[in-house]
Amino acid sequence: MLPIDNDELIRTIGYIGLFAIIFAETGLLIGFFLPGDSLLFTAGFLASQGHLNIALLVLVCFVAAVVGDATGYAFGDRVGRRLFTRPQSRLFKPEHLLKAESFFTRHGGKAIIFARFIPIVRTFVPVVAGVGSMPYTSFLSFNVIGALAWAVGVPLAGYWLGSAIPSAEHYLEPIILVIIVVSILPTVIHVWRDSGDDIKAAARQQWQARRERRAR
Repeated sequence: MLPIDNDELIRTIGYIGLFAIIFAETGLLIGFFLPGDSLLFTAGFLASQGHLNIALLVLVCFVAAVVGDATGYAFGDRVGRRLFTRPQSRLFKPEHLLKAESFFTRHGGKAIIFARFIPIVRTFVPVVAGVGSMPYTSFLSFNVIGALAWAVGVPLAGYWLGSAIPSAEHYLEPIILVIIVVSILPTVIHVWRDSGDDIKAAARQQWQARRERRAR
């Protein structure tokens, strides 16, 4: 079973709830843990089954994604570099922002588009763009393109699957699991590249400690 039943969640929260979740994940720092990719895909699939209107769905998700990123940009522009030096809290980890800054530095404005498909990073990249004083007109162009690719493209993919494959509901859960794995894979690879040696050293220490306990 999935940790979150997206099907039941979407049926419960409707369009307003979907707007709130997409906006929070892209516009509020506390929204980085929300299941954006799988939620969008499932919503598109439910639209193919007649539970949602696909035109209204993609409009709601598109507006939420654009407004969310714009909010993140405005927050970064106003709060500025203080975000990088604030104490760590349970919800906010400065290293997330630093990783987003590194991602933004490597990819430039295109990072705003690419980040849409990477959990956690998509929450913080708009903030980094604001911190870096990227011209808003440039940011807005990338914001709209990214929202079209993610907030419109992913639901349409779910809608197409539900319309094209007979009894597609039987395959929805494994497909969503694949989406979750694929969406977090870039983050896992990035963490491994940055901290792989530390992770292996910690694993060796754990293994050695267990051997010593067993030898006693």
